[in-house]
Amino acid sequence: MTLEASAKDRRLGFEVRGMTCASCVAHVEKALAKTEGVREARVNLAAERAEVSLDKDAKAETIAAAVRAAGYEPVIENYALGVGGMTCASCVAHVEKALRATPGVITANVNLATERASVRALKGPQTLDSLRRAIIEAGYEPRELAAKSTDRDARAEEAQALSKKLIAAAVLTLPVFVIEMGGHLIPAVHDWMMAHIGHAPAQYAAFILTTLLLAGPGRDFYLKGFAALARGTPEMNSLVAMGTASAYLYSVVATFAPAMLPPGAANVYYESACVIVTLILFGRYLEARAKGRAAGAIRALAQLQPRVAHIERDGATLDIATQDVRVGDIVLVRAGERVPTDGVVTRGSSYVDESMITGEPAPVAKTEGSPVTGATVNGSGAFAFRATRVGADTFLAGVIRMVEQAQGAKLPIQALADRVTGVFVPIVLAIALLTFTIWMFVGPEPRLAFAVVNAVSVLIIACPCAMGLATPAAIMTGTGRAAELGVLFRKGEALQTLRDTTLVAFDKTGTLTLGKPQLTEFIPAAREDAQEILRLVASVEALSAHPIAQAIRDAAQARGIVLAQCSDFVSIAGMGARGSVDGKKVEVGSERFIASSGPDTGVFARDAARLAEEGKTPIYAAVDGRLAAMLCVSDAIKPTSAAAVRALHALGVKTAVITGDAERAAKAVAAKVGIDEVVAGVLPDGKVAAVQRLKDNNKVAFVGDGVNDAPALAAADAGIAIGTGTDVAIEAADVVLMSGDLAKVPTALAISRATLRNIAQNLFWAFAYNVVLIPVAAGALYPINGILLSPMLGAGAMAFSSVFVLTNALRLRRFKPPEPLKESQMSTVFDVKEMTCGNCAKHVTKAVQTAQPGAEVNVDLASGKVTVTPAPQDPDAIAKAITEAGYPAQLAH
Repeated sequence: MTLEASAKDRRLGFEVRGMTCASCVAHVEKALAKTEGVREARVNLAAERAEVSLDKDAKAETIAAAVRAAGYEPVIENYALGVGGMTCASCVAHVEKALRATPGVITANVNLATERASVRALKGPQTLDSLRRAIIEAGYEPRELAAKSTDRDARAEEAQALSKKLIAAAVLTLPVFVIEMGGHLIPAVHDWMMAHIGHAPAQYAAFILTTLLLAGPGRDFYLKGFAALARGTPEMNSLVAMGTASAYLYSVVATFAPAMLPPGAANVYYESACVIVTLILFGRYLEARAKGRAAGAIRALAQLQPRVAHIERDGATLDIATQDVRVGDIVLVRAGERVPTDGVVTRGSSYVDESMITGEPAPVAKTEGSPVTGATVNGSGAFAFRATRVGADTFLAGVIRMVEQAQGAKLPIQALADRVTGVFVPIVLAIALLTFTIWMFVGPEPRLAFAVVNAVSVLIIACPCAMGLATPAAIMTGTGRAAELGVLFRKGEALQTLRDTTLVAFDKTGTLTLGKPQLTEFIPAAREDAQEILRLVASVEALSAHPIAQAIRDAAQARGIVLAQCSDFVSIAGMGARGSVDGKKVEVGSERFIASSGPDTGVFARDAARLAEEGKTPIYAAVDGRLAAMLCVSDAIKPTSAAAVRALHALGVKTAVITGDAERAAKAVAAKVGIDEVVAGVLPDGKVAAVQRLKDNNKVAFVGDGVNDAPALAAADAGIAIGTGTDVAIEAADVVLMSGDLAKVPTALAISRATLRNIAQNLFWAFAYNVVLIPVAAGALYPINGILLSPMLGAGAMAFSSVFVLTNALRLRRFKPPEPLKESQMSTVFDVKEMTCGNCAKHVTKAVQTAQPGAEVNVDLASGKVTVTPAPQDPDAIAKAITEAGYPAQLAH
């Protein structure tokens, strides 16, 4: 579909699912016919496809919405294409405009740094061809996205080709520069050239060399630049082409027909044209190398997978390419080798270094039944495993896809840059024309020479390269570095969302804790057989997948109890489970669950309160309607949880925990970890409401790992999933931590802030550079101090601006995770009432230091806040000591 096609030729075919009969066809056709911009619609039931004729103003998202409103599903596909020939932000704008004008396209984003277009469009048989055609008609080259090794070779070839052009340009430029500028810099050189070469031969030599340079190494500027002008879509090459061509043609006239120019204006500027082309080629060469380094994270990940796998087939061991391994193959891994793909160990044992996944240096034991991940490193043992995921389905391939998607993202902060660059080049052309006109009418003699030189300076210095590279270069480097640190941004937009986070809310089980609770106490009711009750309870829990159920089963198994068959099993999320075992009705679950069936749990009230204060979860069991036992299941806190919370506090971020556990248990865990706010006793659907409430006054990130966390992950401003959690949670999240280490949470926040700070620096430089130097290039300082900016200096400044932006972005490769505050640096704040004077402050301080010798106490009488450093291990004891001193106190949240 050409962009210039008439309305009657604008046709779109796309797939529609959910149609089952002729009535469905009629409904879809009717819905489409009523849609704005649709002139005609036909639907084919057998092919499940709609064909529509469109007006020029038809919008794909409106068409898709109409089909959905009719009760059917338009198929929307994500397309990724390589785009060659882009050099600046204006190129990006032109390609995006062309893609968005293609029928069926909903969104289109183009990334200059990765030379990649990401398009979301209605899926049809001609969609991909239409996208490629749109890129060609915009003046650029559609490319297949190559494998990573090939992509690296392509970048290396691009840098090598640019280096050859640069060398040729430098060789041709040097003599021209000496001929034209040598005499100005060193008078003796001028005298020697006049005596041995002569003025006219020197200019002829400069003409020949400049012509060779512009026709050779500089040819692409003219082919692309003037073609873009002809299309009415000028870009960076157009500015360079017009500037250098103006300087060159003016010099040719001055060389061969000086009489055509006003007296005193027959000057030549061959050296400007040569130096401009050489400097811009030098800048592009540096850009190509820097882009390659920015993309290094993906290459490093891709190179982790070994090329050869040893497999067993038909009783023989074969060495085949890793990409040829099939699901179900038995793969052998020898000592020191990398695991070729994902699978499950079938025989042998070893220790495997999984630091590329978890970030943990300690090797993990692998025995029969253990999962192994492709690209991890085997230790000194040997084992065989059955391949379960290969090729694009492996963990490593998924990581690479996430990084690529994040690197191709366009952040909201880039909207301003996009709006500016969309009109930037036409504005520069207008400024150059205005500059030429003003110097011709009001400038000093020789007016024409001044007008040409200053207009050329404006064209050359106003390159939008830096604007186009400012955001994508930083995103590429930042997300790549994050992946190296075990943080995957599934959505690049999460970089900006996470930067603004003011509160991080955690799920408790499996997130703050290990998620592997153990049965620590079993208290039978009077006259009940503990062994029998545990057998009945464990038999019911054998059918549950809950971690608490696993802990009970493990405890029964450890005691040698043989479980019985359970029938009529029912599990109620967040409450408990019930079933029939040996003809007895057995119920096990929370206090609310058991109490709803009749039994009074008050007999265990004292033990329940004690256990809850210790951060343990009391569970009750009933048999045939009578209370039979209370069980205690506790879940150890992860070693990194407290350090992660301290690091978040150091970043100025508040913390909360949202859990279904009882309030006392949740507060006990929160106190040990140092969390500010506790939301306890919520059912899975209540987590969403809790997140929404916290969002009233904060930008909230939610961290979770389970299926029941998925809605809260989606509801938060930024969802962070633990990589060791469920696939559902990971799919709902914006950011994935590759291990269960919560220290990655502050790392994610810190690198998002560093990346956005880097983008802001880049955008400031790109805009400030143009705002300051375009007026200088136009000659704004000449009336004040006689300063004019040479086109050569303009070319150097332009090249430097792009290199500066890329170099600044590459600093993110050295990003280091934040160091958590030491416990001795942490403080706990208490709200204290009835303090009125200095004596009150002394009494409170004495009470605190009696309870915690050596503590530093800061009393703020105005706010009623008392800060204790280091943070006490038992905050409740400190609050109690202050209260007993006569000043009611509680933890501040």
